[in-house]
Amino acid sequence: MKIKTALTGVAMSSLVVLMAACGSNNSSSSAKKTTITYMQGDVLQTMDPAHASDIISGQSIDDTESGLYRYKNKKIVPDLATKNATVTNNGKTYTFHLRKNAKWSDGKALTANDFVYSWQRIVNPQTKSEYAYIFSGIKNADAIMAGKKNYRTLGVKAIGKYTFQVQLEKAMPYFNSMITLQTFDPVEKSAVEKYGAKFGTNAKYVTYSGEYRLKKWSGSETTWTENKNKSYWNAKNVNVDQIKYQVVKDNSTALNLFEDGKIDDVSVSGDSATQKQNDPAYNTVLQNGTYYLELNQDKVPALKNQKVRQALSLAINRKQFIKQVLGDGSKPIKTVVPANMMSNSQGTDFTTAADKGLNAYASYNLAKAKQLFKEGMKEAGQSSLKMTLLTDDTDTAKATVEYLQNAFQKLGSNVTVSTKEVPFKTRLQLSADKNFDVVVSAWSADFPDAISFLDLFTTGNTYNRAQWSNSEYDRLIQASKTTDSNNPSKRWNDMVKAAQLLTKQDAVIPVYQSGKAHLTNTKVKGLHTSPNGMIYWDTVTKK
Repeated sequence: MKIKTALTGVAMSSLVVLMAACGSNNSSSSAKKTTITYMQGDVLQTMDPAHASDIISGQSIDDTESGLYRYKNKKIVPDLATKNATVTNNGKTYTFHLRKNAKWSDGKALTANDFVYSWQRIVNPQTKSEYAYIFSGIKNADAIMAGKKNYRTLGVKAIGKYTFQVQLEKAMPYFNSMITLQTFDPVEKSAVEKYGAKFGTNAKYVTYSGEYRLKKWSGSETTWTENKNKSYWNAKNVNVDQIKYQVVKDNSTALNLFEDGKIDDVSVSGDSATQKQNDPAYNTVLQNGTYYLELNQDKVPALKNQKVRQALSLAINRKQFIKQVLGDGSKPIKTVVPANMMSNSQGTDFTTAADKGLNAYASYNLAKAKQLFKEGMKEAGQSSLKMTLLTDDTDTAKATVEYLQNAFQKLGSNVTVSTKEVPFKTRLQLSADKNFDVVVSAWSADFPDAISFLDLFTTGNTYNRAQWSNSEYDRLIQASKTTDSNNPSKRWNDMVKAAQLLTKQDAVIPVYQSGKAHLTNTKVKGLHTSPNGMIYWDTVTKK
């Protein structure tokens, strides 16, 4: 959500920067303020960490709420914690000491009990948090989510007012990076109880602990604003005074806004990106997020056949698609795990290891695809394949399914592919309801570890929208999540095998790792994203 994401389970959205307002107010104090505005691909869904499942919500929560740790210059640093946790009990006990000057935006102290309440709230089945699964590994979390234990038995407790302790069932080598995710940010109990179902649905129905406070948002606006939170413990080091978000869904509008000087940084693709490649403002960023197709075998019987699924994958010319449709620095992929995110002690990139032997499953080969399709349809006892591709209603999403539609229909005259473009929020709901044939899904790293992607497709996972299930895959993922930290090579090998199995079974069809082509006002400096896809503002200036 960073989303978080979602790319959501998320659909990935570009995060972009707008210019400081000037000339609208002649006071000297206003003139000194730095205002930056992001272009977003769609509206903000929620400000409740328990229910945020997309990168847009994740970004605004990251801006306005604090957790134990945060990313700064791609390194994990303490935020509400005063220092790194004390780790004992063979890696199973983490003790955090909290800052005594941390406050909520209503002036109340932020304490260890806020963390206890918030983490228990997430795993409580009554909360219905789609992200509860990520707490697996914390003592009793799985039993609580299965309804076998009370949520108050979660392995967390407050030791005094400012000491928060976490008990794990087994050592988790990725725990520190995992808890940078917004889902682990605390919420104020009194605010949740006061606002009830309204909590997180309006800027006034949330209290804030982070760098900014959300303003001018009531749930459906195409623009919203965040102002510097003077109550934040480190407010003196927050350089940007105001962040503005503006939803822009099509390339031509984004380009026009940039050229008119109304937006400092926009995300573009296709022709808009191509024509600006020699502009000094043009730059590309490869993101820790991937796009893939989820195939609903229950709704389309032919998709139950592995050869049919493999044929669909081989029918996609990923390089041509990226060049003709995206043009934004994206890269073809063979697994759902992005490149340049995780490496082993020898410096080998995870995807370099996992990609070995996958050409036969995720590289363009139309002749082979047609052969497999014919064989698979015969094995499945199906005479024709009819399916609808579901996606968002942005220009890029529409162009994507049009390309895929054309590619799949080349498999034979007995293939009929239609497309369905809906608003982002609607697509998320249709996916959650399993109401699709094939959906273009995306995921952005919650934290820079392959497990952030691979865990999605385990049996029963909330984000396993197509409900694929494989016992060997589940075994490999479970092993990778509990392997002793003293044996990193075994964990690495288990995840590599899982990634390869996912592709070889065509459980999902990996398409591309997202890149973003930006046009950025050269006055904006230091704009970077963290390994979990969120922009951190500590380094941003505008001069």
